[in-house]
Amino acid sequence: MTLAQRYDYIIVGSGIGGLYTALLAQAHGSVLLLTKGSLEDCNTRYAQGGIAAAVGVSDSPELHGQDTIEAGAGLCLPEAVRVLTSEGREAIQELVKLGVAFDTQQGEVLLAREGAHSAPRVLHAGGDATGANIETALVERVEVSRVKVMENTLVTRINTDDAGSIEGTRVLNVRTGEETEFKARVVVLATGGAGRLFRSTTNPEVATGDGVALAFRSGASIMDMEFYQFHPTALHLKGAPTFLISEAVRGEGGILRNGRGEAFMKGYHTLAELAPRDVVARAIGEEMREGAAEHVVLDVTHLPPARITTRFPTIYRFCLGYGLDITKEPIPVAPAAHYMIGGIKATTWGETSVRGLYACGEVAATGAHGANRLASNSLLETVVFGKRLVERTLGKDKSGAQGQLKERVFHLPRRHVPCAAIPPLTGENLQDLLWRNAGLVRNGQDLLWAARVLGVWARMPRKGDDRASHELANMVTAARLMVEGALLRTESRGAHYRTDYPEPSPEWELHTVFVGEEHS
Repeated sequence: MTLAQRYDYIIVGSGIGGLYTALLAQAHGSVLLLTKGSLEDCNTRYAQGGIAAAVGVSDSPELHGQDTIEAGAGLCLPEAVRVLTSEGREAIQELVKLGVAFDTQQGEVLLAREGAHSAPRVLHAGGDATGANIETALVERVEVSRVKVMENTLVTRINTDDAGSIEGTRVLNVRTGEETEFKARVVVLATGGAGRLFRSTTNPEVATGDGVALAFRSGASIMDMEFYQFHPTALHLKGAPTFLISEAVRGEGGILRNGRGEAFMKGYHTLAELAPRDVVARAIGEEMREGAAEHVVLDVTHLPPARITTRFPTIYRFCLGYGLDITKEPIPVAPAAHYMIGGIKATTWGETSVRGLYACGEVAATGAHGANRLASNSLLETVVFGKRLVERTLGKDKSGAQGQLKERVFHLPRRHVPCAAIPPLTGENLQDLLWRNAGLVRNGQDLLWAARVLGVWARMPRKGDDRASHELANMVTAARLMVEGALLRTESRGAHYRTDYPEPSPEWELHTVFVGEEHS
């Protein structure tokens, strides 16, 4: 093993959270940015919908906050929402300074409305290529900065001292197999989500829950993992990969139709296509079950073709590449795993329960999203809380009331499979297990079976020391936290829906937190 080198900051992940935090941190010390793939491999690149911020004349942070809290189904931390929405305008200004060019019309920033937003407040960059444009701008800045970047470098362990404080990280060069240790005063996890836990997902291959697993093993608390958001409309086209069809398509007037050609959303919610994501996703699932269909369709053929190709150039070109002209034919869509609402429990200053360990972006659970993330709040979250994180590492006082989370603390139970054969541990089998038993619609019996299988898999030795083996182990850990949380929460709330407990319960208006080792 190579001898340890020391940095002031080690940042893990190359999405907008990691890149933005690294750019801010470089002014205050040495920065090492680690990413297990290339610099551009991240969920940010695939974020089509945009970034929400109250910048319009008819909008306000208070209104944005109300929409966020309403979508969050009773579990939003008010202080986290206040910080997120009140600092939105400044966050947009910071991105503009870093070279992000947001779309304009007649000299004014172009604002779109998405599901569960009461006003147009979603900014785009390059139409439906917002994530890619932000990522590109930040990558260009990082490449000419003093930030040290190591690609193809997988973090395999977070090191702590005898007192439980951060010491640094152990990493694996996934190409050479060489292991190295780095020391740091601050370690920031900005590793994104865990969509690859599911058979169908809008996430790239790197989204395997690494940050959650690393943090949990280091002693950090993990919160609300049962709340996983499924995007209602992912492309379901033979021969094409799962591909996000942005919520903005519905915001522009796209209509969901079932196999009989019926526009069905008004029968599920007064906001129809602009209802919260969990409502739309389950409505689509119900229509698919009733019609024994693999998908429904999203119809934009009634809109002017030029409007479609201008607003959604990426979606238009992608579909056209697989023989589908969306200006003339409806888009076959089905729900897919999209966003990890829970994650590493973090304050609004990015602090976790491990001294010196911080979390930012999708991997962090600050309470801002509650039980169901409001569309396009995710990109805003990374910038707002990334900035506060760096400020906190410099000793900035925690001004304002942090607020208290109502929570219940658990340990992972030791599970066994009684008198039953379980499938071998493979990535495909894990994805199938979660898709069938812990997906869009859940019940206690299926969740218990998944928990038992995962419990056995967790005790199996890792097969190798390569990237795939480490990722699979991380997926098992993240999956256990998700399934056990869903099994404990005997209600339906936000993105978590159980057929055996179909209504929300006042007893569960609190957060689930997992700590420590598994208990018998």
